[in-house]
Amino acid sequence: MHDDRSLVEARLRRVLDERVRPAVYPESVPLKVAVWHAPGEPVPVAEGLAAEPEPIEVGARWGAPWGTSWFRVTGTVPEAWAGRTVEALLDLGFDENMPGFQCEGLVHRPDGTPVKGLNPRNQWVRIGAPVEGGEEVRLHIEAASNPVILDYHPFLPTRLGDKETAGSEPQYTLARMDLAVFDETVWHLVTDLEVLGELMAELPEDSARRWEILRAVDRALDAIDLQDVGATAGEARARLADVLAAPAVPSAHRVSAVGHAHIDSAWLWPLRETVRKVARTTANMTALIDDEPDFVFAMSQAQQWAWVKEHRPEVWARVKKAVADGRFVPAGGMWVESDTNMPGSEAMARQFVHGKRFFLDEFGIENQEAWLPDTFGFAAGLPQIIRAAGAKWLLTQKISWSRTNRFPHHTFRWEGIDGTRIFTHFPPVDTYNCSMKGSELAHAARNFRDKGRARHSLAPTGWGDGGGGTTREMVAKAARLRDLEGSPTVTWETPEAFFARAEAEYPDPPVWVGELYLELHRATLTSQAKTKQGNRRSEHLLREAELWAATAAVRTGFPYPYGELDRIWKTVLLHQFHDILPGSSIAWVHREARATYERLAGELTGIIDAAQRALAGEGTTPLLFNASPHTGAGVPAGGAATPVTEGRTALTPRAGGGHVLDNGLLRVEIDGRGLVVSVYDPEADRETVAPGRAAGLLQLHPDFPNMWDAWDVDEFYRNTVTDLTGADEVTPGEDGASVRVVRSFGASRVTQVLSLPPGERRLVLDTEVDWHETEKFLKLAFPLDVHAERYASETQFGHVHRPTHTNTSWEAAKFEACNHRFVHLEEPGWGVALVNDSTYGHDVTRTVRTDGDRGTTTTVRASLLRAPRFPDPETDQGVHRFRHALVPGASIGEAVREGWRINLPERRVTGAGEVAPLVTVDRDAVVVTAVKLADDGSGDVVVRFHEAHGGRARATLTAGFEVAGAAVTDLLERPLPQAGTPERDGPRFTVRLRPFELVTLRLRRT
Repeated sequence: MHDDRSLVEARLRRVLDERVRPAVYPESVPLKVAVWHAPGEPVPVAEGLAAEPEPIEVGARWGAPWGTSWFRVTGTVPEAWAGRTVEALLDLGFDENMPGFQCEGLVHRPDGTPVKGLNPRNQWVRIGAPVEGGEEVRLHIEAASNPVILDYHPFLPTRLGDKETAGSEPQYTLARMDLAVFDETVWHLVTDLEVLGELMAELPEDSARRWEILRAVDRALDAIDLQDVGATAGEARARLADVLAAPAVPSAHRVSAVGHAHIDSAWLWPLRETVRKVARTTANMTALIDDEPDFVFAMSQAQQWAWVKEHRPEVWARVKKAVADGRFVPAGGMWVESDTNMPGSEAMARQFVHGKRFFLDEFGIENQEAWLPDTFGFAAGLPQIIRAAGAKWLLTQKISWSRTNRFPHHTFRWEGIDGTRIFTHFPPVDTYNCSMKGSELAHAARNFRDKGRARHSLAPTGWGDGGGGTTREMVAKAARLRDLEGSPTVTWETPEAFFARAEAEYPDPPVWVGELYLELHRATLTSQAKTKQGNRRSEHLLREAELWAATAAVRTGFPYPYGELDRIWKTVLLHQFHDILPGSSIAWVHREARATYERLAGELTGIIDAAQRALAGEGTTPLLFNASPHTGAGVPAGGAATPVTEGRTALTPRAGGGHVLDNGLLRVEIDGRGLVVSVYDPEADRETVAPGRAAGLLQLHPDFPNMWDAWDVDEFYRNTVTDLTGADEVTPGEDGASVRVVRSFGASRVTQVLSLPPGERRLVLDTEVDWHETEKFLKLAFPLDVHAERYASETQFGHVHRPTHTNTSWEAAKFEACNHRFVHLEEPGWGVALVNDSTYGHDVTRTVRTDGDRGTTTTVRASLLRAPRFPDPETDQGVHRFRHALVPGASIGEAVREGWRINLPERRVTGAGEVAPLVTVDRDAVVVTAVKLADDGSGDVVVRFHEAHGGRARATLTAGFEVAGAAVTDLLERPLPQAGTPERDGPRFTVRLRPFELVTLRLRRT
């Protein structure tokens, strides 16, 4: 029996490959082809259609990297083909890679109407079914010669990732350009045989069903005349009818197929190319919707919908109709499928605000799900944000990529830091590019971890990453798998329909508490430092711009810049996409990102300056504007006051070499190597630096991961380390109250300035790195004399605790993790914070002290720079500036305060006098993350705040203006009647918050 099976399977493969598939198009004639190469960036459709092309032959080379070529194909349908189905076969030179990673095209009719996209798995355009014969064919193809960047084995550095360095060598060879007869019966036979062959391979060897299929396939192959497949295809299909009609068993796993094309908003292509990728895919999907009555397609990322609306109105019209018919579904309710680890609190909230509002405004549709199939792990603050946006479900697939531990559930409730729980599904098909293969569906059924309690899962079906979407072949396979014995059942459904069904079926699933950490792609917290710095700076500039513009609008009638802020927010949110902010895109993307952040900084600074001038008035009084949510230097949070100078810092020589900084609150010793060997807290009579160790130590590691260069750092990088202890200079700083240290290593140079500001309990380290290393990892280390089994890292609207030990494989896998503005360690009564202005990656380890087993050293290391060569061979090369501060004796509250402070330094302005805050809160534990005017233009003031220390809080929020009414709202600023109204006493409102609770309060002005 084994030999019989092997023979039939081998026979099936050969007959399909060499006879049946080629017979789908039994007759063909060539089309005439001409081409016009656009001289620069892509041109409007009308210009491409009007251009005068020159003849080109099949076999000719075309397409400089990132170029655009407009092909015109013409021909006449032979009269002899009357009554038959005819298609144009348009092969631009595709290889067998997935769609979206090479050349692509969008076909237009002569009047500019889009027809469909072209990619390796979708090369046909229907001409007629049936044709009359003699029809004239004229099609125009907007072809993008995007170069092939990705080569998995190995990842090869390439200059093709930026138009400025890619050269002009043609990338592709024009292949088939024909009119051909389409034999639909043969095409269906191909699908029948593929479905059964794939199913057969997944069934147990001793399964009766497997042998039934095998015998039926064998009989069908006997029926095929290999010299005349078309004439015998019908009989072959008839011999398969019975096995294809056998229904699934009642207990079969049930798959909800969702048409899908996960399109990266940028990755191995620039943003401008994604605009066209989305147009190609949406044109394809609307065409497929017209042809397939059961098919449903879902697309996330409101930004991509907005691109279609702005750039391709003719495609947009088709999309709007399909949405109205319920067949083309907005999904996810976010502006882009962002990274969720690094975006700050407000930015993560605004992803949902702008995404949901777009779909509401355009279609009246409100998403209930967050849709993030490819995001690299999920911060523990996200469930509350999803719920605050009015959603209740989450889908992702990416956690299946974890390399150490297998996640124990596919359907569960995810609990965030505040206790909010979100119904969550990880598709057990383990891909967001499902193509309806039998192996994929069988894997989903076998892999599903919740058997016996649930039996529904979702399969995102279609080519993605670079676009393409679902194909007619996938739809045809799904039709055969709707109710087929031996297979999971397959039904096209919307995400909402799936989640409603799954939640009803499984009302009490298991609970997972805390972050969803991806045990892979950890280096995305560090790669492309300037992109990350641009994001962090933009987030805080936006806070300042909204705060001061709102304050000035209420106090002085300053024109609140609604339109500018809306546009800038959307640009910042776009750049939080999960291949831009993580640093895993080509050089072109990050070059543009740097320029964009610089431009936005100029615009936001202009808004801030104008609002502060309006508030300060005319005068010569020096003022400090404090945008931090905490009072500082005698300046109220959200207000301006005359600066207060407290104390001084002394700089003296250190015995044995080096210098001592002392401001009465801390005493810092810097040795002759320029390393911090002591940070003494006199109030606590406590040393911060571990005995025999040095802080502020730069450490260099080799960094050559096994795969995914820009994405990954593998744990073995720690096996080799070079401590950068040699110093070129260790000298007093120009201000007489700091120490300047210069080091050289490899081809790079570092300048550090260590300062102890007067009146402050923080050691500030300003680090400038002129970085010219390759495949190296630079860390900044602080070995601390603190015994702590866990530490806190800031995340959205709170912080998350992680262990400092590695008792389990789950803990050991978190050898590189994310923080926002601070990490904090403490023993009862005394702690230490490390705060930063722009870094995210870090690690925390415990080691036995060098003086024996009488305690441990806990080392915190900030990750500064990497130097991977793929996909950007020049990653991070150049000058970078970082600011960190070590804060001894810090409570968690002081860690929160100092984290905000280092990111929002006061601004100096001269004016008439002090500026009172628009709102104040009387408890540090309650942190205001946004003060703004309502998005609807009503003039209402919106205040967003949360409990930041991890405990319960009762606070009074006081409005500095006349308030006619107040309402607790969701993130979209819509009242939440169930939340009630805060207790009120005139302008004062009493709020009670549970740990990390997020509240949005809308204050109506009189």
